[in-house]
Amino acid sequence: MKKDFYEMTYILNPVLEEERFSELVSFVNKLIEDNDGEIVEVDEWGVKKLAYDIDKKSTGFYVNMYFNAPAPAIAVVERNMRINDDIMRYLTLKYDAKMQRYYELRKKGDLPVIFDDADAETENEDDN
Repeated sequence: MKKDFYEMTYILNPVLEEERFSELVSFVNKLIEDNDGEIVEVDEWGVKKLAYDIDKKSTGFYVNMYFNAPAPAIAVVERNMRINDDIMRYLTLKYDAKMQRYYELRKKGDLPVIFDDADAETENEDDN
């Protein structure tokens, strides 16, 4: 079965114990792996301020991850996340070829320079 590349960001309840954060991250990783997925990268951003309150909470524990998985696995993973009270929100993005190429370039540090700081300094001098 064909596997696609995905990015998933989810927010955990910030009032949990530290070990519970690790348990939930492992739970989501295991869900993906049990459904024929492969974890590429998991980045725990920690507790951050939310743009708006969710369930009367103004912060959340953010986790961002990248993985390969077959399309049917996403429904299973999202269903389990939806029924888990400790997972406040989640967003899954399926990468197309262009997005995946950008991700790979970013990981290697080979991104092309689109806006150079030297150009900004020149523009600021022109404005004066």
